[in-house]
Amino acid sequence: MKGFMSKRPLPSNRRSLLESVFKEEGLYLADHLQGGLPAISLVSHSAFLTAYSNDVAADMVFAQQVYGLAKTEDVLLAISTSGNSGNVVRAVQVARALGVSTIGLTGSDGGKLAELCTVAIRVPWDKTPDIQERHLPIYHTLCMMVEQEFFEGEDEGLLARVNEGEGYV
Repeated sequence: MKGFMSKRPLPSNRRSLLESVFKEEGLYLADHLQGGLPAISLVSHSAFLTAYSNDVAADMVFAQQVYGLAKTEDVLLAISTSGNSGNVVRAVQVARALGVSTIGLTGSDGGKLAELCTVAIRVPWDKTPDIQERHLPIYHTLCMMVEQEFFEGEDEGLLARVNEGEGYV
C-alpha cells in the first residue's frame, strides 16, 4: 500500500478527480496518497488462522485463503526454506488449479514447491538461517521490479493503464 523505493505518484486523472471533488482538500489528498497495489499477506489474519486450524485443518489455512481470494491475474509468492511446508504447498496447489501464477522461494533442494511453481527461485544453501538471509535481497528485488512495472511515472506504466479503465486501483 505504500512505496518501497519509489514515491508512487497518482496518475493525473486520479489527481484531477480528487481536486474536482474536494478542491483544496483534494489537492492535499492527491499530494499525500500513493499509488497502491492490492496485496494480501496470508499470515496476517490471526483470528482466521487459528479458527481454521482448529476447526478444519492447519495445513489448509493458506489454501483456503487462496481459494477464496485469488483471481487468475494474481501472483502468489510462496516462501518455504525446504520447499516442503505443507501449508505453503497446499496453497500453491490451489493457486495452480485456479490458474494463478506462482513464485516459489526455497533453499537448494527446492522441494515440492520447485516442481509446482510457475517460477522457482532456489538459493544454494541448506541451513534455514542461510536460506532466509539470501531470500531477503530476492524479495526486495521483486518489490523493486513490481514498482518499476506499475509506477514508471505519473502517466506511464501499467498502473496508468489500469487507472484508465482496464482494471482496478
